[in-house]
Amino acid sequence: MKKRFFFAMLWTAALGFASCSDEKDPSGSARMEVRMTDAPGEYDEVNVDIRSVQIHREANDNEAGWETLENIRPGVYNLLDFANGRDTLLASATLPIGRISQIRLVLGNNNSLKLKGETTPRPLTTPSGQTSGLKLQINADLEADVTYVVLLDFDAAKSIVPRGNSGQYNLKPVIRTLTKAVAGGIRGTVTPAAAKPGILVISAANDTIGGFADDAGRYLIKGIPAGTYKVQFSTAEPYHGKELTNIVVTNDRITDIPAVDLN
Repeated sequence: MKKRFFFAMLWTAALGFASCSDEKDPSGSARMEVRMTDAPGEYDEVNVDIRSVQIHREANDNEAGWETLENIRPGVYNLLDFANGRDTLLASATLPIGRISQIRLVLGNNNSLKLKGETTPRPLTTPSGQTSGLKLQINADLEADVTYVVLLDFDAAKSIVPRGNSGQYNLKPVIRTLTKAVAGGIRGTVTPAAAKPGILVISAANDTIGGFADDAGRYLIKGIPAGTYKVQFSTAEPYHGKELTNIVVTNDRITDIPAVDLN
């Protein structure tokens, strides 16, 4: 009964706190998210139609080298919704480790601008973004099992360019890119492997991330933000549970934990 209760609690934690036990992920991979934010501008709306997000691994701009991220949220985004520290997720993917040299946004046709005091949006022309895409240098080195965020910081004020006195506007995006590691993880083994413990990683604020050891007694729990944690191992008789304290996780690496004996 005690083990059944713990597993129910573990699954609840896993669903509620985005747990991940990623032994099934490809070896030598990293997780990357592409998010968008904005600096405030003197407009009511700046709507950008984002169709695709791609990355490039080579220093040269070889068209064959572009790779579309696997989970994309295409749509029309009002940049002003993401000012003052807010952001939104555009795309994510699990990627092989190594250097990402560039990122490219492919824009659609539904870009528009609403000036203050007006009720009808005006079209925004984006000649380069609609064809080859908007290319940005990032030069990020992805390490194994680490989660990264690429933040695209649009400057709405600088990105809108009037076309003379015609009342028409071009969208020439001015974007600052920032890549940072936002989560690491823990890795280790338990003996005997037959114990197959459930594992909880618990922060000082009692935020919990859960996972399980595999049939060989190995575990790898990713997506843990930097901090100090206690790690609980729970199993059924004749094995014994265990708790480790003061486990320090940093954003840019996986923390290796010494083997845990549950006899």
